[in-house]
Amino acid sequence: MRPWGVRLQIAHVRFTVNHMVHYQARLDATFAALSDVTRRGVLEQLGGSDASITDLAQRFHMTLTGMKKHVSILEQAGLVSTEKVGRVRTCKLGPRELEEAAAWIEQHRQLWSARFDALDELVEHLKRKEKADAQRKRR
Repeated sequence: MRPWGVRLQIAHVRFTVNHMVHYQARLDATFAALSDVTRRGVLEQLGGSDASITDLAQRFHMTLTGMKKHVSILEQAGLVSTEKVGRVRTCKLGPRELEEAAAWIEQHRQLWSARFDALDELVEHLKRKEKADAQRKRR
């Protein structure tokens, strides 16, 4: 019990998450890849249709070398795959896409939601107690 008579209860949401190092490394690579506005833009473009590195470089007003670096980072994170046919390297969304990152975000969203719900309950309880105390003082 808390000193003010309120007991906070947070429903713990349990998730089975592979905490092995390779899971963390993949998640780190995904968030690092998503940290750049150009790479997020590339993913949006590829969500509509596949594109060559040359096309992407033109759309983002970049050099081929700069775009190749961005695509390489996205490819290492598993967010993009490339295929070279002749002289053209075509990019498309990768096989892994964003499932792991989305699951991680959802896990933490639920945790924070539960914490905010508990805080809301505490605030409401304190408001009711304050109101009751004020009414007792008037008597």
